[in-house]
Amino acid sequence: MTMKRILTGDRPTGKLHLGHYVGSLRNRIKLQDEYECFFIIADLHTLTTKPEKTGELKENIHQMVLDYLSVGIDPQKATIYIQSQIPEVTELAIIFGNLTTVPRLERMPTLKDVMRDAEIQIPSYGLLGYPVLQAADILMVKGDLVPVGKDQQSHIEVTREIARDFNRTYAPVFPEPDVLVGEVPTLPGTDGASKMSKSKGNVINLSDSAEEVEKKVMSMYTDPTRIKATDPGHVEGNPVFVYLDAFGKESDQAQIAEYKKLYTTGQVGDIEVKKYLVKVLNNFLDPIRKKRAEYEAQPGLMEKVLKGGTEKARKEAQKTLVEVKQAMKLDYFG
Repeated sequence: MTMKRILTGDRPTGKLHLGHYVGSLRNRIKLQDEYECFFIIADLHTLTTKPEKTGELKENIHQMVLDYLSVGIDPQKATIYIQSQIPEVTELAIIFGNLTTVPRLERMPTLKDVMRDAEIQIPSYGLLGYPVLQAADILMVKGDLVPVGKDQQSHIEVTREIARDFNRTYAPVFPEPDVLVGEVPTLPGTDGASKMSKSKGNVINLSDSAEEVEKKVMSMYTDPTRIKATDPGHVEGNPVFVYLDAFGKESDQAQIAEYKKLYTTGQVGDIEVKKYLVKVLNNFLDPIRKKRAEYEAQPGLMEKVLKGGTEKARKEAQKTLVEVKQAMKLDYFG
């Protein structure tokens, strides 16, 4: 039986952090054994909010793929490729753009959020058309499923509409991809903000050293209502305990439960619990650090992985574009 195809990925904005692991990477490691996975390094999508930062992309891509491999994404199982090196995807996006109205894109619920976060007053043509290029990414490889959080379902609905309109107008070329909705958990930032964010500097990177992890954890926000160690504290929403729940092994569970009990009754201080979190996080990150060092010691490995994946993805894109042009009667030269 043919495996269903999945497309998902990231914008290369720098090293990945624990929030990325909990929110997506952990799931992708499982998906690569169950589906034919295409993981896109969506560098063209970075232009929608940071068009002046292209000089950083090469290093960001290198670091991000190192993170991918270090956590267990296997290029023998999944296709990792660079979006901008597939010229067919931009041609497909132009075609799709003519099947999509401006008011439809202006109704995207995430558009205002992105503009607010990036402090953009008026959206560029590229930002407004982000969902159209995303549709081209997905349909280029004829993706069957797209893993998303609930807040991204509206983007995939645009992709489904474009596939439906193209198939109805020309010929049935594209599947209508389904969303693979998971409960995408978010980690709070080390500053107590609701979400880890590189722009806020409240992250613990997958590549951080043991010393960096200790420094960040020991300065971590905890319970603002707790003045001294003997005050009863709150576990719910406390970043230290959220991280313990997320990264504690089975062997840690009894100790974590004990700390929760002691914390809520004012019998243990923040410093002791934080020191335990340092140990838990470093136990989790040590194997990742080891793999990262092994990959970094292999010159040319990142280029080999990306080149091989990009070549494979481009072959799929070329096949799709041939079908598209045949359906549209744009195949003038056969």
